[in-house]
Amino acid sequence: MVELLAERGVDVDHVTIYRWIQRYAPLLIEAARPTRQSPGDRCFVDETYVKVAGQWKYVYRAIDQFGQVIDVLVSDRRNTSAACEFFNRCLDAGTTPREVTTDRAPALARALDTVLRGAMHDTEQYANNSIECDHGRLKSRLRPMRGIKTKRTAGILIRGHAFIQNLRRGHYELGIEAPARLTVQAAFDEIAAII
Repeated sequence: MVELLAERGVDVDHVTIYRWIQRYAPLLIEAARPTRQSPGDRCFVDETYVKVAGQWKYVYRAIDQFGQVIDVLVSDRRNTSAACEFFNRCLDAGTTPREVTTDRAPALARALDTVLRGAMHDTEQYANNSIECDHGRLKSRLRPMRGIKTKRTAGILIRGHAFIQNLRRGHYELGIEAPARLTVQAAFDEIAAII
């Protein structure tokens, strides 16, 4: 990003861009929310981990069958209460899934029994590969960073990454008429018009 701005004659430090992301990513996500497509009726849920201030934190993530990131949650613990909180947030984001695919984590199974009693729970081997591959995209973005200092910042960065990923994949009614390489730019132009 620093290089892109430098090409346009704007000299900006990478810390400034980091602060812009912390400040404006939640506002942009909220402004674009009305144009977001509804999630599908199947979702894939898994947890991964990131290092925050030298300690490992768990990141719960869910995607639907079309690759749309439904929601993310950064948690201190990997337990049933964190999984229940995550599933409740996912329900607030859209439709109730009829099928949920997870790994064999006991906390996710107990949370599903509590929050989504009617959903079919799939734990077949390799069924969760789509979310596992999606974790790789997130990790490749976080790896070059010098470290995330707070759980709040980690949540904002990961939600911002999911937002851009969903824009690129066409899960918002923004920038859909633009050529593929200009989708994100056109989407931000349309968000600016909304704000």
